[in-house]
Amino acid sequence: MEINVNFLDNLRLEAKFDDFTVTADQPIRYKGDGSAPSPFDYFLASSALCAAYFVKVYCKARDIPTDNIRVSQNNIVDPEDRYNQIFQIQVELPDDLSEKDRTGILRSIERCTVKKVVQTGPEFKIDSVASLKADANAMLMGQADEASSTFILGKDLPVEQTIANMTGMLADLGMKIEISSWRNIVPNVWSLHIRDAASPLCFTNGKGATKESALCSALGEFIERLSNNFFYNDQFFGTEIANSDFVHYPNEKWFPLEDDDALPAGLLDDYCLDIYNPDDELFGSHLIDTNSGNSERGICAIPYTRQSDGDTVYFPSNLIENLFLSNGMSAGNNLQEAHVQCLSEIFERAVKRQIIEEEIVLPDVPMHVLEKYPSILAGIQGLEAQGFPIVVKDASLGGQFPVMNVTLMNPKTGGVFSSFGAHPSLEVALERSLTELMQGRSFEGLNDVPKPTFNSMAVSEPENFVEHFIDSTGVISWRFFSSKHDYEFCEWDFSGSNEEEAAALFGILEEMGKEVYVAEFTELGASACRILVPDYSEVYPVEDLVWDNTNKALDYREDILNIHSLNDEQLTDLVNRLEESQLDNYTDIPTLIGIVFDENTVWGQLTIMELKILSYLALGAHEDAMELVGEFLQFNDNTVERGLFYQAMSAVLEVTLDDELELGDFIHNFRRMFGDHVMDKVVGSVDGSVRFYGLSKTSMALEGIEPHLRLIESYKKLHQARKASMQAR
Repeated sequence: MEINVNFLDNLRLEAKFDDFTVTADQPIRYKGDGSAPSPFDYFLASSALCAAYFVKVYCKARDIPTDNIRVSQNNIVDPEDRYNQIFQIQVELPDDLSEKDRTGILRSIERCTVKKVVQTGPEFKIDSVASLKADANAMLMGQADEASSTFILGKDLPVEQTIANMTGMLADLGMKIEISSWRNIVPNVWSLHIRDAASPLCFTNGKGATKESALCSALGEFIERLSNNFFYNDQFFGTEIANSDFVHYPNEKWFPLEDDDALPAGLLDDYCLDIYNPDDELFGSHLIDTNSGNSERGICAIPYTRQSDGDTVYFPSNLIENLFLSNGMSAGNNLQEAHVQCLSEIFERAVKRQIIEEEIVLPDVPMHVLEKYPSILAGIQGLEAQGFPIVVKDASLGGQFPVMNVTLMNPKTGGVFSSFGAHPSLEVALERSLTELMQGRSFEGLNDVPKPTFNSMAVSEPENFVEHFIDSTGVISWRFFSSKHDYEFCEWDFSGSNEEEAAALFGILEEMGKEVYVAEFTELGASACRILVPDYSEVYPVEDLVWDNTNKALDYREDILNIHSLNDEQLTDLVNRLEESQLDNYTDIPTLIGIVFDENTVWGQLTIMELKILSYLALGAHEDAMELVGEFLQFNDNTVERGLFYQAMSAVLEVTLDDELELGDFIHNFRRMFGDHVMDKVVGSVDGSVRFYGLSKTSMALEGIEPHLRLIESYKKLHQARKASMQAR
C-alpha cells in the first residue's frame, strides 16, 4: 500500500492512502501541539485493533456476542533498551463462554497480521529518488531472478522474462504497481492481489502453481485490462477526454445519430444485427458511449476484424461494455499466445454456462490420470486434508472443448464451489481450475459458498451465470453430483504451438457456425487483444442494450453532480424523472451515474431513495419525504451517523406534519436525544436553510471527488501513450 505524507504546520503530518487521511502530531512536551496521536501511538494502536479484529471475526462467524468481551494491550519497555518491548494483549471474556471458544478466541489473536509482521521482522529500505511518480515499480516485490529461465506450459518466454517485460511496460506508462496480498494455503496453489498505488480501483488477481507464475498471471491480467480499458468500464472519463481527438482508441470511428434515431449505416454487420436487433427495438440512442456521454458526437465504435474473411466490422463501445464485461480479453508474450488465452477463456465460460444451465452431469477424472500431474494432485490432497472433499471432472463434453472442472464441497456449511479452467493442454486447464478455486480465498472464505439446489429455475436464471462469471459463487444443481454421467471421460489434447492451438480453437467455433471478431491492441507496448463471439461469449443478456443499458447514466449524471446549483424547477424535473424511470430505489448513485466516490462519504453511500428524500426536503415536499424516510430507516444499510440523522428527521417530520403539534414543544428533548449537531442539520433541512446535508458540492468538473479524479489520471496515462503511438506512425 502506498502511503503519501504531507507536511503540515509545526510537527503535524498528514498520511493519505486509498480514501483515508490520518493526521499525526507530537505531544506538547516534544514541541508538538498534542492535536493528534503520534506516529508511534498509531503503531501501538494498530496491534490492539488488529487483535480485536480477529476476535470479532471469530465471534461473528459463531454468533457469539462481543458486548462483554474486552481487549486491552500494554507495551512493556525494557529500561535498558527502549526498542526491546513486550506487547501484552489481554482479553476479558464472559464467564458463560465455553472453554472451546475461549481457546478459539485466543488462537484467533495469534493470526493478527500486525503481530506476525513484527515477529517476522520487516526489512526497511530507505532510498532517495528524483521523482516518486517516476519510481514506478519500487513496490512490486517478490519478482523472480531475471537471470533464471523457468518455462511453463503455454508460454513462449520464461516466466522471469515475461515479468521483466510487463513491469517495464507498466513503468513506461508511469503505473506504480503494488502487491497488497499473497496467499498460498495449499501446496502448489498461489494467488495474489496487485493494484495501481495511485488509483487502487485498478486492480487484478493472479493465480498459478508457483509464486512467479501467479505474479505473471496478475501482471498479464493488469495489462490486458489496461489495453481493453476495462478498469474504466461504465465510468465517466470527464469532459476533457470526452472532447479529445479520440476517447478510447486512435482508430475508433464516430457515427452521427440519425434524426429518426435509427441505427446508423455501417455499424455492425448483418450477422450481428440479427443477434443484437432481432425485433428492431435497438436505436442509435441506446448505443451512445457511456464513458464520454458525448451524444453530440454520436456513437463511438471500435474496429474488429471478422475472422471468416478479414473484413472490418465496427462494434459500438457501448455494446461491448454492456454485454461482454471482461470476457475474451487477454495479453501475451505475442499475439498468438494472447489469442489462445482469449479463446480458452471464452470456451471456459460458455461451456461452464451450458453445463450449469442444462444441469449436465460430468464424468469424474480417473485417479490414474490425476497421478500424471503430481503437483496438481498435491494441491487437491491439501484441500482434502483440511476437510474439503474435492471432485475433479472432465468438462470437455466428450472431447469437444478444452475445459476441466474442480469442485469443492464444504461439509461444515453444505456449500459447494465449482471452478472451471480451459486451455488446449489438459494439464494447464486442470491447474487453472484448481488455482481459480482458491484465488484470493482463505479457508474461512469457503464458508460463504452457496448450497446446491434441485431448483432448476434458480440454476438457469441469467443472474446466476453473472455470479458464476464474477467470482464463481453462483448456485449449481445437485444433479451435478450424480454418478450417472451424461458423457464419457475423454483424455483430450488440443495442444501444439501457439499458432496451432489458436487455429484449433478458432476451428471449433467455425464448426459451431459462429462468427468471430478480433481486435488487437499494441499501442501500450504489449501484445493484447479482445475476441468477441456474438451469441456465445456475452455475459449479460442482449436485451440489456434496450432495457438496462449503462448509458442511462446520461439522463441523470449532470443534474446529480450539479444538484446544489439546480433551481426548484430543475430539481423537480430531476425527481420526476427518477420517479418515472422505475429504477429501484436501492440503486446506488455512484453506479447509476458512473462516478467513483469515496465510499466512506455520503456520496459514496447515496442511493436513489436518499437522493429523493434530500430533494423533497429541499423542495419543501415534506409528505413525500416522510414516506421515504420510513422506508429508509427500515431497509437502508447506512452508517450509524446517517441512520441517526434520519431517525431524528422522522420525528421532526411527524411533528411538522401534525397540525396539533408544535416543534418548539419537542425541540429541547429532541436535542437531548440526538444532539445539537444532528438537530441543527435536521431542522435546517426541514425549514430549507440546509440543502442536501452531507453531499459536498461538486459539478461535471468532479471537484472534490478524489477517487474518480485518480481514476481519470490513470486513464490519461493510457490516452497519452496511445496518442504518442499514433503520432509515431
